[in-house]
Amino acid sequence: MAVRHPCMIALLAAPLATAACIGAELEEESEELVGVAEGEVMAGNGFLPNALTPNALTPNALTPNALTPNALTPNALTPNALTALKNPGASGAQSREFMRYLVSCALRPDQTFSFSWTDSAGSVHPEVFRGELGMAHWWATFGIANDTYVQRQITACIAARTNWYGTHVTISLRNAESSMSSSTSERTTYAVREGAFWGNLFASTPYVRACYSPTGVARARQLQRDCAAGHLSVDPVTGATTVQQCGPMTIVGSCDAVCNRVDTTDGFYAGCLENPVVSPSMRTDVVVTSFLTP
Repeated sequence: MAVRHPCMIALLAAPLATAACIGAELEEESEELVGVAEGEVMAGNGFLPNALTPNALTPNALTPNALTPNALTPNALTPNALTALKNPGASGAQSREFMRYLVSCALRPDQTFSFSWTDSAGSVHPEVFRGELGMAHWWATFGIANDTYVQRQITACIAARTNWYGTHVTISLRNAESSMSSSTSERTTYAVREGAFWGNLFASTPYVRACYSPTGVARARQLQRDCAAGHLSVDPVTGATTVQQCGPMTIVGSCDAVCNRVDTTDGFYAGCLENPVVSPSMRTDVVVTSFLTP
């Protein structure tokens, strides 16, 4: 499936239920723009071929802070978006963490998003976030009109990389887009289907949903990947075990119950119910399926 119209968002959306209020004063916009870098993209777990990518985005950072339909450059961001990125407090760290993963999903390895922020002690911190998967590489230049397809693709990519523990685990992300295709060796190495992710963080009412593959639950929890199956919590008094949602992400159950066919080559879910609570028939095909090592 070809990548859709060349346009994408410039930063983070309206708050979800767990959003923290951002109150830092807006600093002067830097002159640093999106750049193009040479060389291979490297990450903590090494070279990232196709959609093999480390994930450690924590659930609290899955809450975007501002949305603007402009190009992905610091001087094109809305004041709220730039304030969120430059906030020296904990909420600023979450905004920067979210932005790092958003850029990673959207841009190519030869593209970067650069800016700087100043901490409470007056020290300046330059940041350079590099692209990896290139799902919306045109976002470095163009803004977004009403491209909900791209919004959903980026949302699903970010959601699939969210990790309750913030632990780096290399995963394989797949769907029908060419940037998310997989090789034979990748499918052999990452053979455990974990679950599926979809939603739209850029909608007027942002949402993210996930389901789990029953055969992948044990392995996911062994690797400390709890956002598809849910986080197990034991009450220290009663000893009762409960399953918690992964931050603002709604876990809707087993993928076998809410998703339809599985792609015969790459093994991803071709579509899932948009919102099973509301409709037993309305589906979305903008879904990213995650895979783990056995």
